[in-house]
Amino acid sequence: MDTLTQTLLAEIRQSLGHGDDTPAIALTVSGKGSLNSAFPVSELATASLGAAGLACAQLLQQNQGGEPQVFVDSRLASLWFGWTLRPLGWSLPAAWDALAGDYATSDGWIRLHTNAPHHRKAVEQVLGPHQDKNALAQKVLTWKKGELEQAVIEAGGCAAEMRSIEAWRQHIQGKSVAQEPLCHQRQQAEAPPPGWALPAARPLHGVRVLDLTRIIAGPIATRFLAGLGADVLRIDPYGWEEPGVEHEVILGKRCARLNLNNPHDRHTFEHLLKNADVLVHGYRAGALEKLGYGAEQRRTLSPGLIDVCLNAYGWSGPWRGRRGFDSLVQMSCGLAESGMQWKNAAVPVPLPVQALDHATGYLMATAVLHGMRQRLLQGTGYSARLSLARTAQLLFDNPYPQQHPLTPLAAATAADENPETELTHWGAAQRLIAPLRLNGTALLWALPATTLGSSQPQWLRR
Repeated sequence: MDTLTQTLLAEIRQSLGHGDDTPAIALTVSGKGSLNSAFPVSELATASLGAAGLACAQLLQQNQGGEPQVFVDSRLASLWFGWTLRPLGWSLPAAWDALAGDYATSDGWIRLHTNAPHHRKAVEQVLGPHQDKNALAQKVLTWKKGELEQAVIEAGGCAAEMRSIEAWRQHIQGKSVAQEPLCHQRQQAEAPPPGWALPAARPLHGVRVLDLTRIIAGPIATRFLAGLGADVLRIDPYGWEEPGVEHEVILGKRCARLNLNNPHDRHTFEHLLKNADVLVHGYRAGALEKLGYGAEQRRTLSPGLIDVCLNAYGWSGPWRGRRGFDSLVQMSCGLAESGMQWKNAAVPVPLPVQALDHATGYLMATAVLHGMRQRLLQGTGYSARLSLARTAQLLFDNPYPQQHPLTPLAAATAADENPETELTHWGAAQRLIAPLRLNGTALLWALPATTLGSSQPQWLRR
């Protein structure tokens, strides 16, 4: 394992309270090559997956002893930060709305996020309807980046002006995020012992994970948990769609719909929560409270709950409730501007993959597994909070050394794919081999990727 990966892994584990007294578990890293980036994205991929693997190994060790070992393929870890599915005879849908992207303003750059219909509507409310990016670009040029960002936000949309890392460090929100831990965790009230079997081959078999997450970090977390055998039930409101990413993030899960403003559906949701072991959610700060499901209500409904959540811009400061996505946070925090300087480019250069989403997702999964171990050790519930912006800081606080040589990452080939064909909702496909395994434990998904709302809102029998 290279020094930078070790540093990133140490910071992740330190944020979870792992010190020198934590039982040592062997982590073996193989593979070579790095994504072409101004920042150590491949190293972050290896470290975040390694942390999740170590957390799983510690949970198994706590339950049944032994000396588990963890193996991470760094090349596959990097590839899993992108698309993992190769369709056979059909095509993947477009990942971005036609108007989403980076635009020059009169004094810099801004990114507009229009993938969701209501986010596009907010942009059109401010800038007017446009048929293509070229026409929209001419309108954006008449604005200053900060004023346009604020106008779109106030209209209920998503936008981010491009800042440098230094400007972000001086910004009130950047200063707030810098004071937050990478993973803010807390033990909750005492709870009865859980009935988890934790078999080595499928560690989370029978563990119920209620998934209230959307694009992309939260769904990556619950995809990982499903790969360890968890019964993951995702709940979405009626009308919400994610056509550009369902083939990636719904792997191994069942998905249902509920309207949490409807009394009958609220009753169903409360029954699901009462019988859940884990809740993973990505609602903006205060959103669940407005629905009547704040932290105290969740603990009352489900004593001992492992409750892990994320947001975009951190949990303190004036932006704690701001809508955001990986691409926007990269612009706000300086990653895209740094890439632009690094490449000597005329346009923003983001990370080669949505690394903030993927890394934060695996950190959330790590927190879930750590929380389960705490439940066994201490007999208490557990909660943790993470954010994309704080993960971004982990990257820019640990840059590549100057003149750092990069070995190019080889593109995926058929040899990197699982030989078994995955029969997805859209057609047959090949999925990349999982980048992580433990001795006696493999990441395996019992269910192929499917669409949102394709299942009933109920738990499987244990």
